[in-house]
Amino acid sequence: MPIRIFIYDDSTERRDSLKALLSFNDELKFVGEAVNCVNVLSEIETYYPDVVLMDINMPEVDGIEGLRQIKMHHPEVKVLMQTAFDDSEKIFICIKNGASGYILKNDKPQRILQAIEEVNQGGAAMNPAIAQKVLDYFIPKAINNPLSPKENQVLAYLAEGLSYKMVADKMGISYATVNTHAKRIYEKLHISSLGEAIAYYYKNLKN
Repeated sequence: MPIRIFIYDDSTERRDSLKALLSFNDELKFVGEAVNCVNVLSEIETYYPDVVLMDINMPEVDGIEGLRQIKMHHPEVKVLMQTAFDDSEKIFICIKNGASGYILKNDKPQRILQAIEEVNQGGAAMNPAIAQKVLDYFIPKAINNPLSPKENQVLAYLAEGLSYKMVADKMGISYATVNTHAKRIYEKLHISSLGEAIAYYYKNLKN
């Protein structure tokens, strides 16, 4: 059974080129088109597409609002966003609102067809440049570690499960010095327990 496709785009030329592209593939079926998302719910319920190719910037009701409406009322419909430029803020708004993928309008025809198949199968299709932006967004920013090298070492040993006495033996310092380091670690990290200190170490400091 072919994948049913509905196209939202205010450019007649763009819609025509997408329809032509779909017509060359027997596994894809164009079912309808619109210039904006004013009637998005009635269109989805009339044509019931498997995948929507959704332009972001359209007059009256844009693709972001169209996406929200579709995912709220028909979460099973896959929405593949398309735009002429990789606008970071809009990318993240769309992803948060349930977009299945994101392609640029200048992506090669083969990449667009591949993206449609990927999202229809439950995957997440993304133009490589956009995927990199998403990764950059979600990778934790390098933190400004407030601990001294000695405090880092103490925390690393504590995280390994060593007692204060074992840490003192390992580092060749007194138990009291380890205790002082631990207190400073708590103060600098604004925490109050060893469990919190260890969690902080594994989340932010361990390579």
